[in-house]
Amino acid sequence: MTLFLAETVTPAPKVDQCLPYFKKAFKLIQEQYDNIRYAASVVISSPTLKSVSLALFFYELGMSGATSTLLYYLKAAFGFDKNQFSEILMVVDIGAVISQLLVLPIITPLVGEKLILCAALLSNAVYALLFGLAWAPWVTYFIAAFGVVNVLVRPSSFALISKAASSTDQGKAQGIILGVQSFSSLLSPLAMTPLTNLFLSRDAPFNCKGFSFVCASLSVAIALCFAFMLKPNTSKKPLEVDAEHNKAPLLS
Repeated sequence: MTLFLAETVTPAPKVDQCLPYFKKAFKLIQEQYDNIRYAASVVISSPTLKSVSLALFFYELGMSGATSTLLYYLKAAFGFDKNQFSEILMVVDIGAVISQLLVLPIITPLVGEKLILCAALLSNAVYALLFGLAWAPWVTYFIAAFGVVNVLVRPSSFALISKAASSTDQGKAQGIILGVQSFSSLLSPLAMTPLTNLFLSRDAPFNCKGFSFVCASLSVAIALCFAFMLKPNTSKKPLEVDAEHNKAPLLS
């Protein structure tokens, strides 16, 4: 065919074919970057949202790692088996169900979300500290009862976020703060796991098997300090209305 027929159709250059796709991809990335930057500015410009995001960052930094290493710590320190694990988890889960279904709807109108958040963070700090200093297996069952209050951190914090953000920025503010939590949840096990292994081994610098939980308690205490500085904004005052309010959502 190529010997007897002359080529009359010239193919378009590959660069010209790919250029529109590169432009579309770059435009999409630019739009998403602008949306994320605007969402971050919404959180940073609001004292309430900024304090909540910092509180949740340090809370997750401590408790995410503590939760991921808890069962390993109980087995290594106290010789717990699967039946005792299930008993501990059952106590925690039953307390969480009771508090969210019965306690939270009753006390929220009376004391407000800020006080609930502070009480939940204080409970988590004491919870982690007692796990770190536990001297007998029965102490862990007593500590598990703190789950009634511990679980109230997220509902109270996101109630504060809903009140502080305007109706047009609800999803963006919550998305950024969830991203902060996820980043903290990624960092926490990276530090807590080797720290737990070190203090459970024979090479521990000093005799404190639950030292990693003490560190987690300090991190939650820092979160409690940020929660105390909160000034809840009950009025949803939108930020300055500009063209950026009409941007596409983060997941468009």
